[in-house]
Amino acid sequence: MNTLSNTPSFTLSRGTRPLLVSLPHVGRQIPPHLQPLYTERALQVEDTDWHLDEVYAFARELGASLIVPVYSRFVIDLNRPPENTPMYAGANNTELCPTRFFTGEPLYREGCAPTPAQVDERRATYWQPYHDALQAELARLKAEHGHAVLFDGHSIKSELPWLFEGKLPDLNLGTAEGKSCAPSLRARLGEVLQAQTAFTQVVDGRFKGGHITRHYGQPGQGVHAVQLEMCWSTYMPESPPYRVDAARTARLQPVLRALLQTTLDWAPKV
Repeated sequence: MNTLSNTPSFTLSRGTRPLLVSLPHVGRQIPPHLQPLYTERALQVEDTDWHLDEVYAFARELGASLIVPVYSRFVIDLNRPPENTPMYAGANNTELCPTRFFTGEPLYREGCAPTPAQVDERRATYWQPYHDALQAELARLKAEHGHAVLFDGHSIKSELPWLFEGKLPDLNLGTAEGKSCAPSLRARLGEVLQAQTAFTQVVDGRFKGGHITRHYGQPGQGVHAVQLEMCWSTYMPESPPYRVDAARTARLQPVLRALLQTTLDWAPKV
């Protein structure tokens, strides 16, 4: 049976299987004391991974753990390294505390971007508790089951020239070029994607996995991590008011369910 842990900055639903689903960019809140720093447009938090908590709600039925943050990536990006190094060298990147939209325009009013000290404060207040919970839950699952799988769920607009050229494939599986999980798990998840025909797909393309996948994916230590970046268009229109489309979601969820079920059916070779 799942047990629920609520904190000011995230909700953790603890499951009974060796799978943790993390949705680090679904938060939409900006704390009231920070709101005056942002542009009016930024307060609409358009670069959210919209509604993934709803799209992945079935994960609890499978017995997976699920961690969902409260605050927007515009406050701090939970999928960036704490030292704020770029995730993708040679490409446009957003920072630990982003200062630009995915379209390149500034998030903050003139002179209001966070100082290094303010970034440190946000890291301690919002970033660290989420990662402490991730680490503790993965340790619990590994202790109970002998291994753990972290599935990091993301979504994004399919065309964002400031970040990538052309149109993104619908489903983008990232394993840090095979470093974040066992080869057999990467192969099985790739087979799931290749077997379906509803969506375009790629493994370790433009999005190979962010900090969460790269940091926690330690297959030699019994913890395996993958990231799935998918286009908003797979489950909703890509323009405001960003509402879930039931028909699109019904088409997508069997594929997501197959991916999660595959991680549960899989086990590392002893």
